Amino acid sequence: MKTISKSIKSLFKPYLTVKNGYKGGKGISSTKENQKTYKLSSNENPIGTSPRALQAIKNALNDLHLYPDATDIRLREELVKSYNYQLDINQFICASSGSELIDLIIRAFIREGDEVIISTPCFVPYKMFSTWSGATVIDVPLIKENYALDVNNIINAVTNKTRIIFLTSPNNPTGSYISKNKFESLMQQLPPNIVVVFDEVYWHFADAENYVRALNYVSKYPNLIAINSFSKTYGLASLRVGYSYMNIEVAAYLRQICKPFLITKLSLEAAIASLTDFSFIKQTVDTIQSEKIYLEEQFDKLGIQYYPTQANFYLITPPTTSNEFVHFLEQEGIAIRPVDNFGAVGKVRISIGTRDANEALVKALKKLKIVSLN
Repeated sequence: MKTISKSIKSLFKPYLTVKNGYKGGKGISSTKENQKTYKLSSNENPIGTSPRALQAIKNALNDLHLYPDATDIRLREELVKSYNYQLDINQFICASSGSELIDLIIRAFIREGDEVIISTPCFVPYKMFSTWSGATVIDVPLIKENYALDVNNIINAVTNKTRIIFLTSPNNPTGSYISKNKFESLMQQLPPNIVVVFDEVYWHFADAENYVRALNYVSKYPNLIAINSFSKTYGLASLRVGYSYMNIEVAAYLRQICKPFLITKLSLEAAIASLTDFSFIKQTVDTIQSEKIYLEEQFDKLGIQYYPTQANFYLITPPTTSNEFVHFLEQEGIAIRPVDNFGAVGKVRISIGTRDANEALVKALKKLKIVSLN
């Protein structure tokens, strides 16, 4: 293959490097005959996909030769109903995943040399996408003891170049959340020209008394943008659908750079149908909450160090190195995820599965304890 010329390479942006790639949660293929495997590495819905969404997909299969809707208007109409008309239809923007919306926001507000504040450990694309746009990423780490948001240091990190602050609650990969007092304190102190992206994709699983969503604050703070996803609660991870809500004028600005036909037909129909699948939503949330109780009881018995979670996963301090721990469980048919690249060095994230999956995890952990003692 012919080598490209220096003149072409001179056009390459220096901040676009292969080092900034994203790696998803690892799947596994069984290395033992007849061994059942469990994927607990990607925080997916443990019970499957919304039955209403599946039926909507089947109903749409005969129209795959046609382009999907050019806009997201039908999904926005259903979201308005889902939010009990608390938000206007023009406050919503839908896209092919929450990650796509993060990228959209960064492209809309960031110029080369601007600053973006993140708080590690956190979702990798905040930093990755910001870097792709030439931004300088400022890390204000979460408070290490309990992974709480460090409001004072975020305020101290703000400069005249700060354009976006990423917040996540519940946070991936720590499972921690931002309390009402901390969130309100931060918003009250921030200049109004800084966009605050509030990623709340795991909100269905949060039950802390002082947990808050952006919903109650978007009317007061025009600089606040919420991010949500259909991947977790609705079981549509492979279809890639997400949505945001925000101030109407901000939404109108962002909509100018939304691509036509951005959401596929099957994804659109599935997302619309899943919003009213209330029994499936309840079953999903109930499964996570009951399995949290089971896992915490088992972790306590086994002496596994874990952090309290408001999401559908646990951050674990493994009894061995993270790589050894991941490899051991993989040999036992269980995929989990090391989260060094999220900023949680030496720790792993384990998704909450079905009882069958969780019992297999506990069985493997007991085996690891015996091996360690020997």
